[in-house]
Amino acid sequence: MAAETGKPGRGFNPPRLLKPAHVQSVLASLKLRRPFVVRQARPLLRRSRPHILDCGKGVRLQAWLAVQDGPAEGLAVLIHGWEGSMDSLYLLSAAGRLWRRGYDVVRLNLRDHGPTHHLNRELFNSCRIREVVAAVAEIQRRFNRGSPLVLGGFSLGGNFALRVAARAPANGVRLERVVAVSPVLHPPRTIIALETGWWLYRNYFLSKWRRSLALKLQHFPDLYDPAAVARCRTLTELTRYFVAHHTRYDTMADYLEGYSIIGPALADLTVDATVIFSRDDPVNPSADLARLAPSPCLAVEITDCGGHNGFFGDWQLSSWAERRMADIFDSRPETAGMFRETA
Repeated sequence: MAAETGKPGRGFNPPRLLKPAHVQSVLASLKLRRPFVVRQARPLLRRSRPHILDCGKGVRLQAWLAVQDGPAEGLAVLIHGWEGSMDSLYLLSAAGRLWRRGYDVVRLNLRDHGPTHHLNRELFNSCRIREVVAAVAEIQRRFNRGSPLVLGGFSLGGNFALRVAARAPANGVRLERVVAVSPVLHPPRTIIALETGWWLYRNYFLSKWRRSLALKLQHFPDLYDPAAVARCRTLTELTRYFVAHHTRYDTMADYLEGYSIIGPALADLTVDATVIFSRDDPVNPSADLARLAPSPCLAVEITDCGGHNGFFGDWQLSSWAERRMADIFDSRPETAGMFRETA
């Protein structure tokens, strides 16, 4: 990667009490914020309608589309993180902001996320990139009104967004630009961070995963052995079980490498893409940023604080990252292929 350089005018410097990584990360999904976020996004929500996308080979995904009355600035597709949904606070907040900026907005539910467990028999896994590429292609075909198509994602959704960008030209998807906030970089390191870090994150994801699996079993009672799942006490054990029984991968290590975006994964990127990342992300080690393949189309904006999916810059809890995403969608980044540091 190119050497890190400063970029004036885009500084992110929250109040001291908001700076800790855990504060930023927890605020991103704190339920107490929902009334405010929903109020801000109410015009978007009033116009949002569900659509089922045909992703080929019998796969169906759900998208919620909100269309402006007049011409749109663009069509923005947003992807949530693991065990999130189109209604996750960070996604809804970003969607509301883009709506206010004049974009048509699609909030895409990944397989088995949101109220979609009934749509497909096979379980979600993070290597199912083909169906997400197909979903974006179908969104382009059905909903694009001739304005620029842009793609944003958060956490695992950011990882998916970057992998979609790498595959877009070969699949006829005309993406103009992509922004990934706190994307999962190298899954083997992410799962270690979750298992060895603050217990709250580990329990949060384990609880949500178990709840999702229970919902899946209501629709497909013979899909997996609930007793075997109950015996899995950690994320690693549960991941190992499902890789062995519900994926094509021989080992958990192979599966985790299957959706890593370090190394050559983004080397052939031809779509303008920006990664927004914090050095203190407690879920994704920022050291892995140095292992992204250099590309003239890839820019990395890195802050000293911001946690995971946080980036709250003031006591109104407005997100600098979602505002930055909207700014990037509005106008092409000035530079690419480099780190931009926001102190």
